[in-house]
Amino acid sequence: MKLSQFRFDLPLNLIAQNPPKRREDSRLMVVERNTGRIEHKQFKDVLDYFDDKDVFVVNNTKVFPARMYGRKEKTGAKIEVFLLRELNKQNRLWDVIVDPARKIRVGNKLYFGENDELVAEVIDNTTSRGRTIRFLWDSDEASFRKMLEFMGETPLPKYIKRKPTEEDKERYQTVYAKYEGAVAAPTAGMHFSKELIKRLEIQGIKFAELTLHTSLGTFRPIEVEDLSKHKMDAEYFRIEDETCKIVNAAKTTGHRVCSIGTTTMRALESSFTAQGLLKPNEGWTNVFVHPPHKFSIADSLITNFHLPKTSLLIMVCAFTGYDLAMEAYQVAIKEKYNFFTYGDAMLVI
Repeated sequence: MKLSQFRFDLPLNLIAQNPPKRREDSRLMVVERNTGRIEHKQFKDVLDYFDDKDVFVVNNTKVFPARMYGRKEKTGAKIEVFLLRELNKQNRLWDVIVDPARKIRVGNKLYFGENDELVAEVIDNTTSRGRTIRFLWDSDEASFRKMLEFMGETPLPKYIKRKPTEEDKERYQTVYAKYEGAVAAPTAGMHFSKELIKRLEIQGIKFAELTLHTSLGTFRPIEVEDLSKHKMDAEYFRIEDETCKIVNAAKTTGHRVCSIGTTTMRALESSFTAQGLLKPNEGWTNVFVHPPHKFSIADSLITNFHLPKTSLLIMVCAFTGYDLAMEAYQVAIKEKYNFFTYGDAMLVI
């Protein structure tokens, strides 16, 4: 398929700027793949679509405060530094994106904080905007992490046209986030409150966890018309034995396995056996799911409404069926569903 087939006109006022008052207060569009039926619900109604021994697979990655603002030595020019991933803990080497990039060259020093509490040196160019930097920090790891936490801010996507608040520290995160490493939240999971999870568990639904550290590559614009030529950035993932046992027990007894989000689905589609069962794995995945694609593990999906021409929308179309997914998006626009990070949800069954 071609990238241009995933274009649609999205009114900018439908991109949610703030989270709903309560997590489960989001709207939920329910799309049935077999019948093409589309229903309009509240997210808490997800209870009505699953039974005892069905499984929800969630991504327990935790977002860290990846966006920092520093000053360039000598000129004092303000520089945004977006931390992507730690390359070497001992040497405090990080892969970052800098903006404006044209001003930042190898050998430059960057200063952070009112009193230059943190200093970094640029040691390599990786892409036009990418750099490798080394933080010059002599104290221990715990104090370094504390300093990054203090200097960084919640990395809200640029489509949210406001500064992050204290509330975002909690809301731009799932309630089950455990392992720090993501620079973007697995947004489908943000609709679950602790209370809703408890109600689902009482109903007999099991939760299985995996980890995929979402990077900016998930949101990187696709620049080729032929989707088969697009290369996804690799993201670290881990699927443990216990998760496989829970998921495979459901699959072998005819119960439903629901992927909570496209990041979870990406991890599931990166580690399965020839028999279509989930297997333990740890490493890096650059799987790009696009139509046509035969899904191996999950038979239902909860996801947010995504932006045009993104890898996330393309995966949803692969799972739902292209025509039905694009119809559902037109319905969502007509019914004024909220899109993107803090937006409403879609359940595909």
